[in-house]
Amino acid sequence: MLEQARQIEQQLISWRREIHQDPELGFQEYHTADRVSEALTSLGYRVRKGVGKTGVVGEIGEGSPIVAVRADMDALPILEANDVPYVSRNPGIMHACGHDAHVAMALGAATLLAKQNLPGTVRFLFQPSEEVGDEEGISGAVRMIEDGAMQGVDSIIALHVDPDIAAGEVTTAGGLVSAGVDTFYASILGKGGHGSEPQETVDPIRIAGYIIMALNDIVSRRLDPIDPAVISLGSIKGGSASNVIPDRVELTGTIRFLSTEVQKKIHQELHQALGISRAFNGDYELEFEIGYPPMFNDDRVAQLISEVADDILGKGHNIPQRNNMGAEDFGFFLKYAPGAMFSHGCGLDGNTRVAHSPTFDIDERCLIYGAAILGESVLRLMRQPKLQCQAES
Repeated sequence: MLEQARQIEQQLISWRREIHQDPELGFQEYHTADRVSEALTSLGYRVRKGVGKTGVVGEIGEGSPIVAVRADMDALPILEANDVPYVSRNPGIMHACGHDAHVAMALGAATLLAKQNLPGTVRFLFQPSEEVGDEEGISGAVRMIEDGAMQGVDSIIALHVDPDIAAGEVTTAGGLVSAGVDTFYASILGKGGHGSEPQETVDPIRIAGYIIMALNDIVSRRLDPIDPAVISLGSIKGGSASNVIPDRVELTGTIRFLSTEVQKKIHQELHQALGISRAFNGDYELEFEIGYPPMFNDDRVAQLISEVADDILGKGHNIPQRNNMGAEDFGFFLKYAPGAMFSHGCGLDGNTRVAHSPTFDIDERCLIYGAAILGESVLRLMRQPKLQCQAES
């Protein structure tokens, strides 16, 4: 598989750079979907567009088992700062999380598998909007599932590039591998007035100071120390003039958790913290956008991918999983079939190209390795006895 991937390396790079130059935000991936559809059709795949709004499904082979490969397609609202020939042509939009590489590697795997006499069916899921939800707060994974993308699937795999490790290295693990995430939107309600008469107001900016301190105490003082969690404020907005006390302050933030119990506890504690406003004659409003669940890799699928990585990359290039509180909507797919996501090294310039930053970029040598591992993993999964979903623990 690796030797075959080397033979299409320039095509992999070309796909990745074309997509990088034309990044599209979640549920707006029309050009990307067209490119994917054209490539799959030329390879002999049966293609369905508009799955989950702007997703693409491509199948080849017949019968069971059905093994799925997922690749996300959306970009981020970031102005790219890289000086490269393939820099984004869409101002303020950038592939800063490697989804362009995910698409290219999945298309590479599709190319390799199209040449095989498959003992089953491979289904490629090119997913829209992993980064954000739609107007109802629902991500592309759920929308694709609603459109039947997982119907009949026996197992599913995916990869995500990791700028913290070098090209040619991977990390795999079974069990819990990424956090759940919710977003919160809060308003601190006061009574506005002139800055010269603060005694006539209920100052929401002052109240916000106490609340921010309380929010930062939730993890350290209100949760069990052995339960990992994150609460981060992303924005605070209030007021429009130097001499006017506003009547409200808006806060937004993200929470990360590894269990539903901790998720519920954080929700309760956010209400408690914002309730401080009432001690100062103010009030608050709080809404949650429920995001992605914690992600559990199937132990058996993760082990199979690990063995494939060892065979393709050589022993010593499959390094221990690094725990983090990142979140991924791939976990929704894993509720319908056993599967696993592995992290795939793409580090460039001493691994300094941080994801979700204006200078993110990848070592394109990772593309052949990712395509080969995906392709070989599909073949071996097809030869495995039927897997049942493992219970989350």
